[in-house]
Amino acid sequence: MKFQQYIFIVLGSIFTLSSCQKDFLEYEPKGVLSSENVQSAENAESLVTAAYAAIGNDEMIGPITNQYVYGSIRADDAYKGGGGRTDVEVVDHYEQYNLTVADDGDQMAPRTWTNYYKAISRANFALSVINEIPESEYDKKTERQAELRFLRAHSHFLLKLIFKKVPFITEDLSQEEIMETSNDLSNEELWNVIAEDFLFAFDNLPESQDEVGRADKSAAAAYLAKLRLYQAYEQDENHQVTNINNSRLEEVIEYANEVVGSLQPDFAENFLVDYENGPESIFAVQFSIDDNTDVGRVSFVTGLNSPHGSPLYGCCGFHQASQNMVNAFKTNTNGLPLLENFNNEDMDEASEFVSVDPRLDHTIGVPGRPFKYRNTVNEDGDMIYKKSWARDPGVYGYYGNMKEQQAPDCSCFTKEGPFIGTSVNYNFIRYADVLLFKAEALIQLGRQDEALPIINEIRLRAGESTQRPLQAGATDIYNIDTYESFPSQEFAFEALKFERRLEFAMEGWRFFDLVRWGEAEETLNTYLSEEKIKRDYLSNAEFTAGRDEYFPIPQREIDFTGDLYEQNPHY
Repeated sequence: MKFQQYIFIVLGSIFTLSSCQKDFLEYEPKGVLSSENVQSAENAESLVTAAYAAIGNDEMIGPITNQYVYGSIRADDAYKGGGGRTDVEVVDHYEQYNLTVADDGDQMAPRTWTNYYKAISRANFALSVINEIPESEYDKKTERQAELRFLRAHSHFLLKLIFKKVPFITEDLSQEEIMETSNDLSNEELWNVIAEDFLFAFDNLPESQDEVGRADKSAAAAYLAKLRLYQAYEQDENHQVTNINNSRLEEVIEYANEVVGSLQPDFAENFLVDYENGPESIFAVQFSIDDNTDVGRVSFVTGLNSPHGSPLYGCCGFHQASQNMVNAFKTNTNGLPLLENFNNEDMDEASEFVSVDPRLDHTIGVPGRPFKYRNTVNEDGDMIYKKSWARDPGVYGYYGNMKEQQAPDCSCFTKEGPFIGTSVNYNFIRYADVLLFKAEALIQLGRQDEALPIINEIRLRAGESTQRPLQAGATDIYNIDTYESFPSQEFAFEALKFERRLEFAMEGWRFFDLVRWGEAEETLNTYLSEEKIKRDYLSNAEFTAGRDEYFPIPQREIDFTGDLYEQNPHY
């Protein structure tokens, strides 16, 4: 974390976790620390820092920060990319839906499960220590407990989005009790126990933090708004939405109103190092570079995703924008999105990009257009995105990703072999998220007129975010405007859903939105029916309702618990 980077050097070795899978739920560092020999305020502070570090301890084959594998490639935003279908084949299985299995070894979803529970273990270990320290000896005790419960809830929340049925593990469980804790809580029960941690955080965190990166009251409120929004769409055991709970929607509005923040003036600023931890960043995982370690506290989770053919990057061309995603940025003559007919004709060649939302050039690498707001970087190469930068265009087309990339001359950029790392934070919740949570709740409550200015605020910011690509030499093809009115609740909801897609395109949240709305099967099979004509590798892909909304519980976890964990339906 940026607030106590020096602690990582010490704690990195202390908290290296055993590769033995069975230990992760009940993990306590062996032979170095125990709850008895670290019960001091000074050591407790280090344990809290280590718990923050854990939510960023992911990897290319076990992501827990950027959700591009689970929320972007598995949706209609992006193709897997890379060097064909067998390159990191497990992600191809996810993209095909019907090839996803419970026994995937130790790549992607099973590794993600483990990495989240490692993070939960760190939070729980720190809580078990802090709970025993008298308040007279530790004036930050309650605040740090609130931070740790926030971090624990954060990991449980993301686990639930991916797997739905997960065990909820707390610091007061013995190892024996952990081994007897199943994943059999009902959907409602699991939402509520996660919410209890966020509520404790909301009640006990300060309005703001002096040390950057720590959770504050706004972060807890934002997560409560997000959780209650998901919870409002009540699902049956086959993941189908059966009811929308209005009282939960009211809570979304209540907690969204508690969040202090504002939009960055320029959309680009959310993805550039110079604007980290600004007013739009409600909660972000913190990364750093040049901190006296070999490669710094940088993220390599998207290390496979840089342009492959560019000498300025090198590898490996994953996470390529889908043609459907590109087409979604079209606007009509009034500067509004084509809600129904955006995918009737493809924008392919440069001449076909004539009326688009400016967020296109902040999101997608388009051949012939400046990449990451640059024409050139240095004498070694230019930054005009080229078709040759696509690794396997015959399979995945030409379009790249933009938000997770940085210019090679950025102080945040590092390269280890062919893989790209960056110290730029990853925002789990932006203020734009909170605005759209609120707008969605208002629309579902039939208060779409109140949602109109909120959605227009997002669109106004998009319309004002044109200078960087224009200064880089891009032709002015932007045409965006606000909605004058919402003629019906149904129209407002379609506008809201489209706005979420454009605003958070390729940030890893699209699939989870579709599942929340109960629209994953219809949307994704419609997408596949069109895309498989353009992309042969999708010819046998099919989304099955009642199964593919969630990943299977990793089979190794079921085996280890002696079939204590219940598998998700139809796996």
